[in-house]
Amino acid sequence: MARQIRVKYPGAIYHVSCRMIGGRQLEQSRLFIDDKDRTRFVDRLADRVKQFNVRLYQFVLMTNHFHLVVETPEGNCPQFMQSLSTAYTVYYNLRHDRHGHLLDGRYKAKLVDGDDYLQRLTRYVHLNPIHVGGIKDKLVPEKIKYLLAYPWSSYRSYIGKDKELDFVAYEPVLSMMGGKKSHWCRRYQEFVETGLAGDDSEFQDVMKMSPRSIGGDSFRGWVDDFYQKLIEGHNKIEDVSFRHTTEPLKTEDVLSIMSSVLGVPVAAFKERRRNSALRALAAQLLVRFGGLTQRQVSDVLQMGTGGAVSAQIRRLPGLLAEDRQLGQTFKKMEIFLEGIRSKHDVS
Repeated sequence: MARQIRVKYPGAIYHVSCRMIGGRQLEQSRLFIDDKDRTRFVDRLADRVKQFNVRLYQFVLMTNHFHLVVETPEGNCPQFMQSLSTAYTVYYNLRHDRHGHLLDGRYKAKLVDGDDYLQRLTRYVHLNPIHVGGIKDKLVPEKIKYLLAYPWSSYRSYIGKDKELDFVAYEPVLSMMGGKKSHWCRRYQEFVETGLAGDDSEFQDVMKMSPRSIGGDSFRGWVDDFYQKLIEGHNKIEDVSFRHTTEPLKTEDVLSIMSSVLGVPVAAFKERRRNSALRALAAQLLVRFGGLTQRQVSDVLQMGTGGAVSAQIRRLPGLLAEDRQLGQTFKKMEIFLEGIRSKHDVS
């Protein structure tokens, strides 16, 4: 089945959720094994928020899935999510000695309509931790106690229990509380925790009405019309060419994957170091998977000329032959990049 085209535009707000393969079977699949995994995901999330100029309104990490609410001023949700999921998958597979895809198909990204729906969505997302097996049947005071202690969410920092995180945009949601700014945190806490008294079934019904949006009838209709126009345009393009083409990966994605696998910052690939293989590795993979010319690679890696890049690529086989571990690591990067390229999202 063909993948659905993403509806994207500057300023779009999304509810993003993503689950691990087989993630409904908690005993078999855990997207976050321990706090080290959760910390690494949050670090990667913070990096990508800044890199892609995304406004992250909130996040919640569960055992086998996560939720984000994000605004994309540059209309780049697919690029943001691809980079985030790739970075975490590389880390997770290396740490837990596994191979292949980590996430269950494509992430879900529903557009969100207006302040009222956004406000209620943030309550739904922040209440996710109390909807798990051992907690959902407890009394409200016990649920509140659990929620206030839950560390892997933006909720505690929203209500002033933790320091604000520099990669979370709080004001757009908190300002909906009205009244004095000094009261926003308290009012938001009251708004969220009053949701524990009921099941908020009306809003959950709204969330199920469309696979592409959360909002009123007119907003859902507008998103569906937008989507249909994208489909028609996509089909016209497909009609004139039946050739299968392989799309190159983005330069930043190739370098990000290498950074994760090798455990070095991206900046290290641009530094001139004696007896270092980093530039040779980066040059080879940027040409092969990024589709860059040697001249373009020289600009990216700050190497001066295409001839310098050619020299680095020529010396790579010898470096791999001399260092067996480096050769194995290079092979891992090739396999992973090939897998990413073969399942590129339709934008």
